Amino acid sequence: MSLITQAFLVEKYGLRLTMDQLGESLGMAKQTIFNKIAKEEFEVPTYMDAGKRYADFRDVAAYLDLCRERAATPA
Repeated sequence: MSLITQAFLVEKYGLRLTMDQLGESLGMAKQTIFNKIAKEEFEVPTYMDAGKRYADFRDVAAYLDLCRERAATPA
């Protein structure tokens, strides 16, 4: 996992991302994320804390790096 991706996410959002921030970073609507979580199709681990859902910056960075690897691999 790229330290640059991690550093960017921490600088912009902090150690954990809200669903709004997660949607912004992934280019997805918040409701789409919630729908994918409900269907157990969302690839980024999330967790609940005090009634709100969050994603750890390291998991988001790993997912973004994986997306880049997928895009760079010929089909």
